[in-house]
Amino acid sequence: MPSASGGLPIKSMSVQHHKERPSTLPAFSASFLMPKYWLIWIGLFLFYCLSWLPTKVIDAFANYLGDAAFTKNKKRFAIAKTNLQLCFPDKSDDEINEMAYEHFRAQARAYLQYARLWWHPASLLKKRIEVVGLEQVEAVKAKGENVIILLCHSVSLDVAIAALSMRIKSSGPYKPVRSPLINWLLANRRVRFGGIIFTREDGLRPLIKSIRSDRVLIYLADEDLGGSSRCVFTPFYGVQKATVPVLGRLAKTTHSKVFACISCYDSGRSKYVVKVLPCIQNLNGEDDLADTRAMNSAIEQAVDHCRSQYLWTLRLFQTRPENEPPVYKS
Repeated sequence: MPSASGGLPIKSMSVQHHKERPSTLPAFSASFLMPKYWLIWIGLFLFYCLSWLPTKVIDAFANYLGDAAFTKNKKRFAIAKTNLQLCFPDKSDDEINEMAYEHFRAQARAYLQYARLWWHPASLLKKRIEVVGLEQVEAVKAKGENVIILLCHSVSLDVAIAALSMRIKSSGPYKPVRSPLINWLLANRRVRFGGIIFTREDGLRPLIKSIRSDRVLIYLADEDLGGSSRCVFTPFYGVQKATVPVLGRLAKTTHSKVFACISCYDSGRSKYVVKVLPCIQNLNGEDDLADTRAMNSAIEQAVDHCRSQYLWTLRLFQTRPENEPPVYKS
């Protein structure tokens, strides 16, 4: 499944020649009823039916799928293991393998949740997803101030987006996918609770306008987008990581408070918990290096709530500082 990638590769806050309105949501096309899409429709129907099974049954099925992916997807396993070894050098090889093993199970479980997010009523979803710390955001909004939620790339980030959108006026970028049918479904389901979405091609101006129009921006900034010339390198769990320094500038331009957020699965209660952490300090848009340090530190604190559920299969350290060798095998 795609990520809701929001790290916009923009060098400065001078935004010109960008669209003033967000992209139009993908429209349903009669071509989606053609035979080449029938297998997708059948799969979606089965996916829908599966979503109504008891959570314990879905979890058991997710564990089976995660175990299969762990065994067969050697490429993604190697990426996850490399990331975990770099970020947690104090862990033994067995502990790293166990974290990777749990990660694949968590990822499979999160994928199976999409059907619930797409089609189950809000009343049921609110019972299955607990939100902690949102009162901090509501208190800031009650004062008439702006808010950006820095959402971490956990495997269940879409759970957080749905849960937040049910409770606050929100907006945020998303990444289109190749399949026109799946892209139509993803985009339209993403806004079913009243959120607004943008693509990277829309630029930065719609994000600024949405914040100033009283929406909370749900922003993702922890991917490595490449292009070292527009990045700054700051530590993430002690490893130099390329980051596009947009968040601090965006917060300064919109006079926004920024809160890190992560979605975790509580297996003991068979429930997702979306955690909004305290406001990030020292993020003022004055110093790119200081801003990215503060941001990465906040992300680390969020990830520590459920380490194995972070999206370790991303190439987090693809872009390396000058003269440093690559960390991933081709």
